[in-house]
Amino acid sequence: MLELLNNLVFGLGVAITPMNLMLCLIGALVGTLIGVLPGIGPVATIAMLLPITYGLPPVGALIMLAGIYYGAMYGGSTTAILVNIPGESASVVTTLDGFAMAQQGRAGPALAIAAIGSFFAGCVATVVIAAAAAPLTSIALLFGPAEYFSLMVLGLIFAVVLAKGSVLKAISMILFGLVLSMIGSDLETGAGRMNFNIPELADGIGFVVIAMGVFGFAEVLRNLEQSHNRDIVNAKITGLMPTRADLIQAAPAIGRGTVLGSVLGILPGGGSIIAAFAAYTLEKKLAKDPSRFGRGAIEGVAAPETANNAASQTSFIPLLTLGIPPNAVMALMVGAMTIHGIVPGPQVMTKQPDLFWGMIASMWIGNLMLVIINLPLVGVWVRLLRVPYRHLYPMILIFCCIGVYSVNNAPADVYMTAAFALVGYWLVKHDFEPAPMLLGFVLGPLMEENLRRAMLIGRGDATVFLTRPISGTLLTIAAILLLLSVLPTLRKKRDEVFVE
Repeated sequence: MLELLNNLVFGLGVAITPMNLMLCLIGALVGTLIGVLPGIGPVATIAMLLPITYGLPPVGALIMLAGIYYGAMYGGSTTAILVNIPGESASVVTTLDGFAMAQQGRAGPALAIAAIGSFFAGCVATVVIAAAAAPLTSIALLFGPAEYFSLMVLGLIFAVVLAKGSVLKAISMILFGLVLSMIGSDLETGAGRMNFNIPELADGIGFVVIAMGVFGFAEVLRNLEQSHNRDIVNAKITGLMPTRADLIQAAPAIGRGTVLGSVLGILPGGGSIIAAFAAYTLEKKLAKDPSRFGRGAIEGVAAPETANNAASQTSFIPLLTLGIPPNAVMALMVGAMTIHGIVPGPQVMTKQPDLFWGMIASMWIGNLMLVIINLPLVGVWVRLLRVPYRHLYPMILIFCCIGVYSVNNAPADVYMTAAFALVGYWLVKHDFEPAPMLLGFVLGPLMEENLRRAMLIGRGDATVFLTRPISGTLLTIAAILLLLSVLPTLRKKRDEVFVE
């Protein structure tokens, strides 16, 4: 316990430097902004901002990107409550009761409860990350190549189970990502591989190119064809402070949402989305009068907002301790770490404690900043919501193109990004979820490297993955999960969770 406190104090010392505080504030502001504006999302924004992190110190860059992620979770609730449009996918459930409260003239208490619940969940989740980090890192240090390969296989299977839509489509997306990761040069021999003798593909496809094309450009194309009827609450928002009765009603939901979100956030796939749905469903089942839900029940705002914020922060646990990204945003964080020459995994805690603990401690500061940013600036966010999307997208596209070009100063990267934008748009139109593809692309090189190392250690004997206890257990769990995911009962329940 004393060691944990010392580490957190050390992390606070790193996080409160002027540069890191400024970057944390920028991340929180940008995150809130893209959470408020429907149709952009944290994945697209972080993909756009990755090139900017080249010129920043590693700790500051990751603090800023983390702030964007959990800031978007805060901002998404503002749109959901005031406009009935989720600013971020995890805020879908908040629209059910949040907008109903706003129509009853209780937008202020709804926004305040969302902010209070999110702040509480963020603080608790930060402690969970700090407490879980050391034990998990110790376990991870016992892992060899076979165990790491099996763990990554399990992570990808989790992504399949928790992805919305068809299991077959999710598997095909992961395989597509793995194939894309193999383009370029062989890891061992350096020989060209699947590059069709195209010089621009000799070093493989850049992470920023795929991320920005599939999530940035494609998101713009998708939003241009949608005409949101933004039914904005025009009444002046007053009485931001919830009443004592509101707090008494919301407190148990906040507590349960924090626990549920903290656990589900660690799972690969859509942790924060599933956490929000699960928390809402739990509150509805525990309520004495379930008919209140959907008509302005304050627990219907508190539970999902608390859960999705807790989940967004505990999703850093597998990334920081095991080097395994549990979702698309964490895959982008892996890309950011790679840009700065940092190898994600258990070594980060021992070799770069300033990065590890500084990032964790910054989450406390960021959560405090978000409460201060969100409530007093509600009027500003409402005015921003009135800006038509057609006025925003040219600026987004220009910013994306400059960012992609600046990575390698290569026009070919911009063309490839445009090509992946069409691919991403086609995938979304045909109900293929792109997030598993990005996970497959990020984990592909790591899986290949560990597969080869394990086979060398086992002298070419593939049973090494089954005879080693930890590796065998992980692969068995992965096989069971994959079999369960195709069972009709589980598939039905899984589909029900994602019905929006």
